[in-house]
Amino acid sequence: MNVLALDTSTEACSAALSVAGQLSVREVEAPRGHADLLLPMIDELLDEAGLALSNLQAIAFARGPGSFTGVRLAASVVQGLAFGAGLPVVPVSTLAAVALRALETARNDGLEPNEIWVCNDARMGEVYHAVFAVSDLAQAATHSGGVAESVSSPRVVTERWAEQTVASTTAGVIAQPRLVIGAGHGYRAHPELAALPGLTKVYPDLLPRAREVLALAVPAVEAGLGIDPTQAVPIYVRDQVAKIPECHSPATRVV
Repeated sequence: MNVLALDTSTEACSAALSVAGQLSVREVEAPRGHADLLLPMIDELLDEAGLALSNLQAIAFARGPGSFTGVRLAASVVQGLAFGAGLPVVPVSTLAAVALRALETARNDGLEPNEIWVCNDARMGEVYHAVFAVSDLAQAATHSGGVAESVSSPRVVTERWAEQTVASTTAGVIAQPRLVIGAGHGYRAHPELAALPGLTKVYPDLLPRAREVLALAVPAVEAGLGIDPTQAVPIYVRDQVAKIPECHSPATRVV
């Protein structure tokens, strides 16, 4: 199976290609210029593998939440490539990609977490956040609509997760000891989040990458769950691009 994956949702720009299980990647961190970086990455990967787009089974992309410009870029590139080649598309949550990277990093550290709390910097004093049970992470792309992603201030995140921990303990849900880790550059932007109750370890420097997007997308491709390129749209979570003073007109919703 040959699958291409792209991610431009943060300052990290990357592309990954799996050819019969063999992985090749291109990755670079840059504050801007992803539009100039992405297409050459794709060309290099395909040329090295001796493949054309028509030899792929699907294209996956990090559909957000993340940089508004970044997620739009990946979606538009994937729409164009997939439509022209007649390929299905697999959108993958950027937060799920961070969770998978955190899981692999934790295992390299000798940890086996049960749960991953992802917080990515959303700017404007907020973070994109979601909680992933490790047992469900492998199906994150095949059930992308069920990922409970939110954008909130660090204070709200702390309150919500504290309430969740108390509720689970009171209800007796936590019958076995849990090992919970945090991941994402939201913890770097807002260090107070590292004090969330129950966190064993935090990985604040992990960004989503195409290689994790690819790993999450492959089960969906194998299950025939790719979508039409016209349905490959970004997920913003937040509807405002910038804060608007109260005396101005309401912000226009992004579509």
